[in-house]
Amino acid sequence: MPPTMTQISDPKIAFAYLRPACVLLTREPTVSNVETLSDQLKEVNDATLQQLQEYVLFPLRFVLKVPGPKNDKLVQAVAEAMSHVLENTCVQSWETLRDLLSELCLCICSPTDPGKPADTSEELKSTVLRCMDALLHAAYGDIVFKLFEPIMLPGLGAAISLLLTLGEKEKSREIQAAALKCLQALTLQCDCTQEHVAPSTEERCAIGRTMASFLPGITMAVARIITGDLRQGHAVTVRAIKVWSTTVVLVMGDVQLQSSKACKTPSPDLGRIGQLVVLRSQDWVKSTSEKLCVLLKKIISCTSAHPHWRVRLEMVELADLLLARCSLSLEECVGPLLEALVGAVNDEEPRVRERCEVALREVSQRNQSSSNLPDKKSSSQTFTDVLSENLHSLTTSLPRLMRTSDDQKKLFVLNVFLGYLKILGPLVSVVLNSAAHLERISKALMQVLELDVMDVRIVEERSYGATIETSSGSPDSSAAHIQRKHFLYFTDEKILSVLMEICRTLGYYGNIYLLTDHFLDLYRQSSAYRKQAAMVLNEIVRGAAGIAVATESQDLAGESQGRSATMEDLKAAVESVLEEYTSLNNWHLITVSEETDRDRQDQQLLSPSRILSISNSDIGSANANSLQVIRSSFASSSASSSTSTIHQLNSNIWQLCIQLEGIACFAQAMGHEFCPLLMTSLYPVLEKAGEETHLVSQAALGSMWDISKACGYPSLKELINENSDYLLNDISLNLQRLSQHPQAPRVLTVMLTHSDCSLLPLVGDIVQDVLMALDLSYDSTAALFCSVLHALMKALVRWFPSSPNKTNESVRPMQTSSDQEVFNICQFLLDYRKQKELAEGIGIEEDDTEDLEIPPPTECEDVEDIGGPDVKAELPSHLSITKDVMERCTHLLSDPSLRVRLKVLDVLELCVCLLSERENELLPMAHRCWPALLQRLTADDPLAVLRAFRVLCTLGETCGDFLRRRVSKEVLPKLSSSLARQALISAKAGPVYTHTLAYKLQLAVLQGLGALCQRLDLGEEELDAVCEACLPYLSCRQPVRLQEACLSVFQHLIQVDPDVFWFTLNELHCPSSYIPPHPDLQPVQLNGMGRPRDEYSDNVLKLLREEFGPVAETADQTVS
Repeated sequence: MPPTMTQISDPKIAFAYLRPACVLLTREPTVSNVETLSDQLKEVNDATLQQLQEYVLFPLRFVLKVPGPKNDKLVQAVAEAMSHVLENTCVQSWETLRDLLSELCLCICSPTDPGKPADTSEELKSTVLRCMDALLHAAYGDIVFKLFEPIMLPGLGAAISLLLTLGEKEKSREIQAAALKCLQALTLQCDCTQEHVAPSTEERCAIGRTMASFLPGITMAVARIITGDLRQGHAVTVRAIKVWSTTVVLVMGDVQLQSSKACKTPSPDLGRIGQLVVLRSQDWVKSTSEKLCVLLKKIISCTSAHPHWRVRLEMVELADLLLARCSLSLEECVGPLLEALVGAVNDEEPRVRERCEVALREVSQRNQSSSNLPDKKSSSQTFTDVLSENLHSLTTSLPRLMRTSDDQKKLFVLNVFLGYLKILGPLVSVVLNSAAHLERISKALMQVLELDVMDVRIVEERSYGATIETSSGSPDSSAAHIQRKHFLYFTDEKILSVLMEICRTLGYYGNIYLLTDHFLDLYRQSSAYRKQAAMVLNEIVRGAAGIAVATESQDLAGESQGRSATMEDLKAAVESVLEEYTSLNNWHLITVSEETDRDRQDQQLLSPSRILSISNSDIGSANANSLQVIRSSFASSSASSSTSTIHQLNSNIWQLCIQLEGIACFAQAMGHEFCPLLMTSLYPVLEKAGEETHLVSQAALGSMWDISKACGYPSLKELINENSDYLLNDISLNLQRLSQHPQAPRVLTVMLTHSDCSLLPLVGDIVQDVLMALDLSYDSTAALFCSVLHALMKALVRWFPSSPNKTNESVRPMQTSSDQEVFNICQFLLDYRKQKELAEGIGIEEDDTEDLEIPPPTECEDVEDIGGPDVKAELPSHLSITKDVMERCTHLLSDPSLRVRLKVLDVLELCVCLLSERENELLPMAHRCWPALLQRLTADDPLAVLRAFRVLCTLGETCGDFLRRRVSKEVLPKLSSSLARQALISAKAGPVYTHTLAYKLQLAVLQGLGALCQRLDLGEEELDAVCEACLPYLSCRQPVRLQEACLSVFQHLIQVDPDVFWFTLNELHCPSSYIPPHPDLQPVQLNGMGRPRDEYSDNVLKLLREEFGPVAETADQTVS
C-alpha cells in the first residue's frame, strides 16, 4: 500500500488488511514478519486499532510465549510493535494488563531469578521498559488498582525488584532513568505530561497498604542510587529522589495512617501470601520512621551540596513534600528536613533559593495553622523551638565538623547555620537571650575561626618608608599588600565569607549590647580567643549597621524585618570596643623576633615606674591573660627575645591587624558620625602605620584609607591635615614624655609622609622639639629620631622641589658646541707656537698690558651696597630646618650604630638637595661635615661606603669647585686603588659574584665616578689615575653591568678632555691606520695599531664609534 494513503478507519477493512500478517507471524515468528506487521499497524487509525487490539496483540504475545531461547532482535521487534499498539490504545482487560506485565518482565529477567535482569542487550532492555511504561499508562479505569490487591504481591514484588535492579546496577543512564520512570508509573506516581488515573482516598490507602511491603526494599535501593557515583548524571539522581519521596509519602502519609483501614487484617484465604502483607501499626510506623531517618540523613548529606542545581532543587522538593504530608509519621525526620531546607536558603542558584523560601514559608504557616493555641505568637512557638534547638545542636557539633569534614561539607554546614539565623530573623535576639545558646554559638565561632600563626614570613617582613610612601597613592595599592589570613580548619575563601556573614547576621538581628559585652568578655578572658573575638566583633558592628547583610524583605510569617540597633546603640558599642582595642595591653605588642637597635632603645625608654603610673589599677590581673606587651626595662629585653616565639609574635601581629581592620569597620558602620571618635582613634592608627612589621603597617594604612572615605575625606592628606591640630598637640606632649610614649616619632613620620607643605608651619615647633631631644640624648634616641628626620627631609624635597642646577645647564651646550667645531690644523699650529713662546717668556709684556686694559668684572658690581649695612636675608623656614638637621647629621655620621649611620647618610643627601640653590649656606655645611663623610668613604662598612659615595656624588653636582681639591687628594686615590684591586677579583669571578656587596660597591662607584670627575673638572694627574683604575673594566671578562658602568665613566671623561682619552683608547686598541697627507710629515704610530683582537677591543671600538664618530671604523684614514 502506498505510504501516502490515509489511515484505515473501517474495522473490517483493517481486519482484512492485518489478518495475513498476523497469521504469517503466528506460523513463522521471524524479525521480518514482525516488522511487516508493525509497518501495517501504523496504517490503521487509533479508534480502529482499539477495536482490533486483542487480535493484533495475540500473535505478538504468542511469539513471546514460544518456549525455548529467543533471538534478542526478535523480542526487541515484538516489544516495539506492542509499544506502538499500547501507546495508541487503552487496555481495558485486567487479564491483559496482568499477563502483559508478566510477559514483559520475563523478556528481560533472569530465567532462574525473576527479580534480577538477564544478560541481554541494552537496546532490548530499553525497548521493553518503554513498552512496560506504555502498558501502565494504557491501563484504563479501575483495572490498574487490581495490581495492588494482596494476591498480586508476589508478581508485583518481582516487577519492582527487577526495576530497582535495573535502576541501580545498569551502566546506561537511559536504562536507569527509564526503569525509575516505570517504577513511578507502577505506583501511580508518574509526573509526565500524559493523563493519569487519579485514585480516590480509599484507593490510595489500598495502594499504600500494598506498597508498605516493598517500602524497605525501594527506599534502600533508591537511596543507594541517589548516593551513588556522580558520573551517573543528574537526571538519574533527580528521578531517584522523586521515586524515594513519592513512595515514602504513599506509604507513610499522615492522612493514610490516620485512616482506620491502615491496619486492615489480611484475609485468611491468602494463605502464605498473607505473610507478605504489612500491617501499618504504631510500632511499625515508629520503627520504619527511625530507619527512614537514617537513610534520609545520608541522602541529604549527598545531595545538599551536589554540584548540579537540579538535584539540589529536587532535594528541596523532597523536604517540602515530606514536611507537608508526613510531619507526624516521620517526626524524627523533621529536624534533618528543616536543616536541608535551611541549608538551601543561601544556595548560589536563584531558582533553588526561591523554591526554598516558599517551602519554608509554607512550613511556618502550616505550623501556625495547626496549633490549637489562639494566640498567634504562641502558635509559632513550636516552630521557633525546633529551629532554636536545631541551631543549638548544630553549633555544638560545628567545631567537630570543621575539623573532620571536607570543605564542601563545611560550607554546607555553615550555610545551614546562616539559614537558621535568617529564618529566625528578629527572633535571633530572643534565642540569644538564652545563655546556653549564646555560649554555644560564641564558643563554636571561637574554635572555627582559629588562625594558623606559624608562618615565619609574617614576622620576617619589614616595612620601610619607601614602601609606605609608594603605597600611599591609592587605597587599592595598600589593600594589595595585606596578606590573606590562614585558618587552622579551612582554606576555602567561601567558608570565611559565610562565617563573616553569620557574624554580620547576628549583629543585624541580635542585641548589640548583649553581643558586644559577651564577645568583649571572651576577648578579655583568654589570649586564645582574642583574635577570633575581635574578628567577630568587627563583623557584628558592620552587621548592626546593615553593611553587607543579605536579608529577605519579609520573614517566614510575612512580616517585614529591620535591624535592631540605632545609631546611638552603635556608637556606644563602638566606643567600648575601641577603648578595649587601643588599651595599653592590647595595642603595644611585641612584633619583632630579634632585637634591633631601635627596639632596644625603645625598650630602654620604658621604665617600670612610668608604665605603672599610666596604667589602670587592674593591669596586674589583665597581664595574666594578655599577649606579651613591650617589656618595661632593658634588663628584661634579653628574656623577651628568648621567650617570644614565632607563634607568639605572629599572634601579636595578627591581633594588631584585626584590631586595625576593626577600627576601619567601625568607621564604615558609623560614617560621618565617626568623626568625633577620630580624636581617640586616629593617633593609635598612625602609630601602627609607622610600624616596621610590614603586615601591621599595611593594615594601618588600609585602615586610614577606610577611615578617610567613611568620614568624607578625599585622601589621606585631607584626613591628616584636617586633624593635624590635635595630632600634633599629642605628638608635642608625648615627645616631652618620650619614655612613656616611644611611638610618638613614628606618628610624626607618618604624618609627614602623607601630608603636604601646608603642614610645615604647624610642624616647625615640633621639629625643634625633636632636634632638642636629639641634642639632649644622642646615644638613646638617635635611631628613634633618624627615621623622623628622614621622613621630614623626604617631605621637604617633595614639597619644595629644587630647580635644575645652573652648572648642569651650562656644561652641555659648551660641550655640544665644541664638538661641532671644524678642526683647523693651521690654526692649531699657530696657537701651539704662541703658547710655546709664552712659556719661554717671549711676548709676555704685551699680554700683561692687554690684560690691564680690561677692567676687572668686580669693579662695577655691588656699587649700590658700598657703605650699606651687611644684612643677611632670612632663610625660608624649610631651608632653616634643613640647616638645623644637616648640622645634627654632622655629629651623627660617627655614630657607632651602622643602622644610624646609613640613615644619617640618607638624610644628609636630601639636605644637600634642598640647600643646592643656596651655595652660601651649603658650602659651610659641606665643609663641616666633610671630615666625618671622608671617614665613611674610606674607613667604614661597605654598606656605609656605598651610601657615602652617593652623598659625595650629590655634593659634587651642587658644589663641584669647592670639593675638587678634597676629592682629588683624599678620596680619589683610595677609590682608584680599590677599583684596581677589585678588578682582578671580578674578572675571574663567577655569576654568584653579582650578588655580593663588593660587586655592588664596585658598580655604584663606577656609575657615579664619571659624572663626579666631570663635575669637579679634575686635573690631568687625577684623570690619569681614574683612567688607569677603570681601564681593566673595559675587559669583556668583567661582569656585563660593570662593563656598562665603565663605559659611562669614559664617556664622561671624554667630555672633559677628548684628545687625551682618544689617544689613550687608541693606545689600547687602534682600529685604523692614519696616512699623512704629505710625504714630509712623519707617519702616525700608535701602540694600538696592528694589534690582534683582544678582550678590550669590543668596548674600545664601541667608545670610539659612539664618541668620535665613524672615522674610527675606516681601515685607512688620511690625516687632514
